[in-house]
Amino acid sequence: MGIWQKTVGVITGKRSLSPQELSELEELLILSDVGVEAGERLINAVRNGQSDQTAMERLKGEMLGILSLNSNFKFQISKYENKPQVWLIIGVNGSGKTTSIAKLAHYLKEQDRRVMLAAGDTYRAAAIEQLKKWADRLGVEFIGSKTGADPASVAYDAVESAAARKVSHLLIDTAGRLHTQKHLRDELGKIYSTIGKKLPGAPHLTLLVLDATTGQNAVSQAKLFSQAAKIDGIILTKLDGTAKGGIVLAIAMELKIPVFFTGVGEGLDDLLAFEPAAFVDSLLEG
Repeated sequence: MGIWQKTVGVITGKRSLSPQELSELEELLILSDVGVEAGERLINAVRNGQSDQTAMERLKGEMLGILSLNSNFKFQISKYENKPQVWLIIGVNGSGKTTSIAKLAHYLKEQDRRVMLAAGDTYRAAAIEQLKKWADRLGVEFIGSKTGADPASVAYDAVESAAARKVSHLLIDTAGRLHTQKHLRDELGKIYSTIGKKLPGAPHLTLLVLDATTGQNAVSQAKLFSQAAKIDGIILTKLDGTAKGGIVLAIAMELKIPVFFTGVGEGLDDLLAFEPAAFVDSLLEG
């Protein structure tokens, strides 16, 4: 039985929980990766919430309340009409970043956008080759680079090329190494500065890719990257590979950064726009 199924089992049909049941619920929430802050808030809601609600209703309501902390920004393609729209994709190696870029390109292409991919992760030849293969498969524009090239220069050339080719959306991959904070800040800062000079206002969107299966380590990664860049939203990958899912609540509670998309499989269509209510229902109703 999964963690959330056990959680449902503890509270279903009850208006109040005994101290032992509250302790069991708290342990299950921590195991689900919700983190200490969100866990304490949820327990407090179940213990002290509205008396006319069941424990399940109080838990569900508070989960939605936590997720509403980051819902002031709703991801809408139509919001971004300057051309080209430059989206910077950041995250560590192994998080599913390159595949997420391909899925995002597919998502945009399905909405009749003209997309270009740029290989800004110049430290790994495999990353450049993989992105090129995706571009060919998707039938979208591609700007490559040589291994070891300056990422900021690649980004600059990509913006220039995207404008010349009248591309609507330019998705720039970036190095996925776990840098020191200073190195990361300097490298991303240079990319921001360079493309901003070429196209004022760019990048228009910065998306951080996190692996849901890494649990609280994903929160740590997000904190590191948020100190180096202004993150607009998160793509949470491999959510199909964890029965926990509480990491979404931890991210909302601790970072106040919205989850825009979740990756739930290997297919190109397995990148879903994040919907808080549907997500909570999926956890509590299986």
